[in-house]
Order: sequence, then structure tokens, then C-alpha cells
Amino acid sequence: QVSLVESGGGVVQAGGSLRLSCAAPRTIFISCTMGWFRQAPGEQREMVARILTGGRTNYAASVKGRFIINRDNAKKTVYLQMNTVKAEDTAVDFCNAEREDDVAYWGKGTQVTVSP
Repeated sequence: QVSLVESGGGVVQAGGSLRLSCAAPRTIFISCTMGWFRQAPGEQREMVARILTGGRTNYAASVKGRFIINRDNAKKTVYLQMNTVKAEDTAVDFCNAEREDDVAYWGKGTQVTVSP
């Protein structure tokens, strides 16, 4: 089915780590830039990280150096390794896939909560 399936969200203590996963259908994964967006309470959705099919990555300034995005081509899965998490990382994280014609696909979102 044409859907993005997220997993890995949960509660993590500040300073800890968490890894999010997003499994995508083949037709999406092989042709799309994959990424993660997040929306904190009362805020707009923002780009966290993205990775092109060729492996080039981009990160939001707030997570650069702490988070790592990567693709597993065999598993058709994109990951977001979240390290040294902070309270401000608390948000609903959404998996995203974008075609070059700007058609976008979204996961349902997974809650990440960073506890003190």
C-alpha cells in the first residue's frame, strides 16, 4: 500500500537517544527524497532532516550534530537517529517523502517526548 509506516517514538530522558524508523513502499523509496518533519505543541511543522536518493543530507540547525538521517536501500527504510536529545525535541515526528514534482507523502506521525 502507498503509505509510510513509522515506528520508534516514545519517551526518552534528556541526553539520551532514540531511533525513529520509516518504512516506505518501493515505488516511493527509490525515487523520493526522504525526510523527517516535526511539530511541537502550538508550533508550525518544521523540517528536521532529509536525505536524497544519492545520500546527500540536510539538517535543521537545531539538530545538526545531534541527529543523523540515513537510508537502508535493502529494507526500504529511512531512519532518524536522535542523540543527546533535549526538551525542545519533544514533538510529533512525521516521515515524509517528496518527488521532484513536489508530490509529497506523509506518515501518520509518532510522538517523541523528552523527559527531564
